[in-house]
Amino acid sequence: MNALRNKVQLIGRLGQEPEIVNLESGKKLAKFSLATNENYTNAKGEKVENTEWHNIVAWGKTAEIIEKYVNKGQEIAIEGKLTSRSYDDKEGVKRYITEVVCSEMLMLSK
Repeated sequence: MNALRNKVQLIGRLGQEPEIVNLESGKKLAKFSLATNENYTNAKGEKVENTEWHNIVAWGKTAEIIEKYVNKGQEIAIEGKLTSRSYDDKEGVKRYITEVVCSEMLMLSK
């Protein structure tokens, strides 16, 4: 059961082109948002679609593959772990963000 701790699996579509960052160390970072949809029928019998947005980051080889082959609107499956961090924005206000650090990615559409 230890392998199941902090594991995230999502299937969704990219909300924008991946942002690629080349770090001084030579490592590559890919950042993008992923939209997942949930469809259900409410108590009144109406069909409801709920869209959730997830912040995804990928490092190294995974980031290189995303840079070459993944585009806005494309459907992908990702697996990774959930992380939270804080940073200070340009005005000095402390911001908090939750991201999925992608360890594996599967392209589902062209």
